[in-house]
Amino acid sequence: MMNRRHLLYAGAAAAMLPGSLLAGRASAQGAASEPAFAPTPGAWRNFQVVTRLEILENPGATQAWVPLPAFTAQDWFKPLGNTWTSNAALVESVTDAQGAQMLHVRWSAGETPPVVEVTSRVSTRDRSVDLSKPGTAAPLSAEERAKYLAAADLIPVDGIVKTTSDKITAGKEGDLAKTRAIYEWVVENTFRNAATRGCGTGDVASMLESGTLGGKCADLNALFVGLVRAAGIPARDIYGVRVAPSKFGYKSLGANSDVITKAQHCRAEVYLSGFGWVPTDPADVRKVVLEEPPGKLAIDDGKVKAARAALFGSWEGNWLAYNTAHDVSLPGSSGPKLAFLMYPQAETASGRLDCLDPDTFKYTLRSAELAA
Repeated sequence: MMNRRHLLYAGAAAAMLPGSLLAGRASAQGAASEPAFAPTPGAWRNFQVVTRLEILENPGATQAWVPLPAFTAQDWFKPLGNTWTSNAALVESVTDAQGAQMLHVRWSAGETPPVVEVTSRVSTRDRSVDLSKPGTAAPLSAEERAKYLAAADLIPVDGIVKTTSDKITAGKEGDLAKTRAIYEWVVENTFRNAATRGCGTGDVASMLESGTLGGKCADLNALFVGLVRAAGIPARDIYGVRVAPSKFGYKSLGANSDVITKAQHCRAEVYLSGFGWVPTDPADVRKVVLEEPPGKLAIDDGKVKAARAALFGSWEGNWLAYNTAHDVSLPGSSGPKLAFLMYPQAETASGRLDCLDPDTFKYTLRSAELAA
């Protein structure tokens, strides 16, 4: 628990690379010939993300929840800690039953306007798994395996999800072949819908029942995860935010400004025996199709084909991971569970505020790369 006078650590600003330097690098990359999209483990990069949240109405007693990067993977992502400052009566780091870590902030009625600023630092790098060479990855525990095979409220693994998964994987032998078949099916049969609010909701059964397989990352990657789990293979969504431009020249696959307020992105992983957790991202393939300049690329366009090949087994490390939680209960909230926690949330005495509505609920996220 932290008191309201807790200060941000000193000296972080001095360690940040100048924005003009970052912009210059991105510009230089864009001017050069297009590199292949081929993420490969290399040097670690450190980033700082500052989340500032303000409640714009005069709400009386108010509380908010800000997601914190707590996911850890020693080979590609390490959280380096969080600090914060606020005019709230009570601020504390909490974790819900599904493992999502967040900052819980509570303001008394007289503390207006409610404001909190959270600074998170992380270390990340590209990752790639050689799927031609099985290794000796440690198996999942029985508890972990059960967790990543289980249904979530919006991701059932029976009914139409199971039926669809069985059709896709019919005749395929082994988890790798089944997972690849599901990945290719999602890429071929879904589309990115620019009109979807935020990152979508991830209501898998509704997508399949309606036959409208459109949405954004939380929809398309949830569909992938649900179909993989229905095939008896552990899988999970990871919720986070892009923090830097793509070094491979893909405008659609990076944060192209230091303001990353709308750069949230959900990725997906599948656990394969002999390989461990394998990165995948069929939703980003569809993002390249729709958004990569000049836009509305053909599925057989060279850029799409390169992303499609790479995003089954690799990721670029220009992204911060928050958590893998579904069905999140916000501690202290009287409102409903969240399908996932990737955006700041807030409540007043009148109820849950719309985290995508700037008229009542304002927040900004800014990213900066830190000097090595």
